[in-house]
Amino acid sequence: MIYMKLNDRLDTNTDDINKQFTKDRRNSCILDEEITDWDKAAFKRIINTELTENQKDAISTPISKYPEQNSTLAIHWHPEFVPMELITKRVNSMYPCHENSLIIPTNHNNISTFDNCYFGTEVDCFSKEFNRKVQLLVHFSSGSLKKIDVFTSMLNHTLKYRSTQLFELLDSILDVKYEKRVNRAAKETGATLELVNFVKLYTRKFATLLNDNKDKIFIEKVKNSLLPNYFEELLFLFDPDIINQAKSFVKAVKYIVKSEFTLKYFFTVTEIIEEARRIGAGIVVPHPEQFWPILMAEYDVDGYEVWNPQSREFTEFIIGVVNKQNRDRGIFDKQLLVFMGDDAHMGEKLKKAELQDKEKAKREIGLQPAWDDIAIQKSLCSANISKDKTINEYKSRLG
Repeated sequence: MIYMKLNDRLDTNTDDINKQFTKDRRNSCILDEEITDWDKAAFKRIINTELTENQKDAISTPISKYPEQNSTLAIHWHPEFVPMELITKRVNSMYPCHENSLIIPTNHNNISTFDNCYFGTEVDCFSKEFNRKVQLLVHFSSGSLKKIDVFTSMLNHTLKYRSTQLFELLDSILDVKYEKRVNRAAKETGATLELVNFVKLYTRKFATLLNDNKDKIFIEKVKNSLLPNYFEELLFLFDPDIINQAKSFVKAVKYIVKSEFTLKYFFTVTEIIEEARRIGAGIVVPHPEQFWPILMAEYDVDGYEVWNPQSREFTEFIIGVVNKQNRDRGIFDKQLLVFMGDDAHMGEKLKKAELQDKEKAKREIGLQPAWDDIAIQKSLCSANISKDKTINEYKSRLG
């Protein structure tokens, strides 16, 4: 593990890095391999889950309201560590006139609920059919809670295994046995040796802080985006050009790690579906345009998400595929449903404006303008699909 290597030296002396970076710093402090009070404070900020009063107000008071929206369908969004009572205030404020709704949160590999009536999660799993990781949205009603012990154990295993991707990212940057990954990322991003060693120095600090605080971190925070978040904090200490270069290099290593991350420890799609069905859960495939073969795999699912803010190029085509599959089914067979997902990440809204992913930060729970798009409405009408029909049918399946 990475924690056995934290005392290894950098490839070049810290003084050499200082010569490269001191002239670009926003202040005159010198790079130091030792953990400083600033390092500790920065790490505390990125793992913090306690909200300030201003942050609470920002969550509970949305900028925009949609009184014309009478129905709200939201079965793919991530509350993360944001208290549900604040999210409830936000949703009710955004949609003061919605009468028909189905709102189910789907944190990654962790069950959560919006109203104590319906529960959900987004599960990482492995498809043997086309040899890649996919995700499933799993939803169930409160009546299934007494049967979820096995399903919860499967999620716990998946959550724990997925978090090891962060440790592999740290190893890839710091351990010489992964030097090919470092060289490949440096070549792809044009990173100099000085920049690489700058990244190694702060990655080593991050790894030490992670180890020192491992019992204090909210489990969903332990993922490979935590390291880039730490480098974002350095924007307040170093020249932005340097940090942006460092972030690009870290991002390149992260993509290499993800592409080479072994999938054999994930449960298979079939195993997840079988257990979900055993407890009476519904199953939806999110952003299928990222997993094209899953449209043809004929898994036992309730439907497909045909649009979300990061998967919207082929919405009409996917609606057509679902419609064709429904026509090919017998009149007594369960029909596939069409969903749209907002994929909102509530934690993103709490970051400082300059650190936010702007596209992700503007997503809102239940805000899916594609339902009202004229061209998409034509496809929906041809397939006899509407938001209200989807809400009502899926509720009946969940019980």
